[in-house]
Amino acid sequence: MDQPELRVRFAAELRFFLPPRHRRVDLRVAHDATSSLGHVVESAGVPLPEVGRMLVDGEEVPPSHRPGPGATVDVHAVRRPQEVPFSAPRFVLDVHLGALARRLRLVGVDTAYRNDRDDDALVDQANEEQRVLLTQDRRLLHRRRLRAGAYVRGADPDRQFDDVLDRFAPPLAPWSRCTACNGAVLPVRKEDVADMLEPGTRANYDTFAQCRDCGRLYWPGAHHRRLAALVAAAGETVSRRAAP
Repeated sequence: MDQPELRVRFAAELRFFLPPRHRRVDLRVAHDATSSLGHVVESAGVPLPEVGRMLVDGEEVPPSHRPGPGATVDVHAVRRPQEVPFSAPRFVLDVHLGALARRLRLVGVDTAYRNDRDDDALVDQANEEQRVLLTQDRRLLHRRRLRAGAYVRGADPDRQFDDVLDRFAPPLAPWSRCTACNGAVLPVRKEDVADMLEPGTRANYDTFAQCRDCGRLYWPGAHHRRLAALVAAAGETVSRRAAP
């Protein structure tokens, strides 16, 4: 006798997680009556942190639900902007997203990043510091003990930056964080840091800020126009997504 099946329909935004042969058709999954819907979805390759509403025969159900044989399941992507289970969106990034970390810090988003963290340390930090773990490693998002995570779309840092801002619409505070260490950047008098400046910088610039944690200095130098354009675009992305 043939084993009963579930018909699982994934939202278009989630289909790239599936094996290529399943991306253009509804998935037919053998039903064993004991597996939860969350297990079915993850077994197909889609991490639960990427999933929003799940419907069984039109009725919304939790991941723990065990669907009956022959049911039709609709799996939606998370709704944007996505709410986080913390007071505000704060992030920790895996070791491959250093350029994205610098962009998020540039616009004042609290972003933890180190290039020497293994997977266990990242999950621990995300949970202990109440941060969303951003990654392009799907296996990390399958960790059951991870409280909040998200897969970052995009192959280059600019697209990744836009994706995170669009997904979470975090409050922005441009120029307030150190892009190197995430510390607070505060205005500083030129005369107080003059001995740290190269002669050309000292002669041509008068406005400075300094990271209170690592001591790095900032001023509106040669790259300021490009960075200002990036900051302006970030503000537009967040405003567009946050608008009712």
